[in-house]
Amino acid sequence: MNGDNIVLDKSFEFSVRVVRVYQHLCSEHKEYILSKQLLRSGTSIGANINEAQYAISKKEFLSKMYIAFKECAETMYWLELLFRTDYLTDAQHSSIIKDCRELHSLLSSITKSTRDQK
Repeated sequence: MNGDNIVLDKSFEFSVRVVRVYQHLCSEHKEYILSKQLLRSGTSIGANINEAQYAISKKEFLSKMYIAFKECAETMYWLELLFRTDYLTDAQHSSIIKDCRELHSLLSSITKSTRDQK
């Protein structure tokens, strides 16, 4: 996307992956309920990070980043559920959950450092 903001870029690329997983689950497995939950939470991460870039205060920025952090945790839940119910293969799950955990870690660091700034 812009190359200067790692979390913004990674969250956008993750959203693209989530959309692809959603498309795969719908077309190959005819799974529409769990995959829609994944689509909503997984794309919400990047949307909230993007919105945080235009926050008018530190408080608003932190709020949006916390929402992204929580959406990321929810996305990990849906990915795990889809894996454990055999909708995702081990390889598919391992690849996308790794990216999700990386985003979660980045968001954790961002929220902690922003919160601790005086």
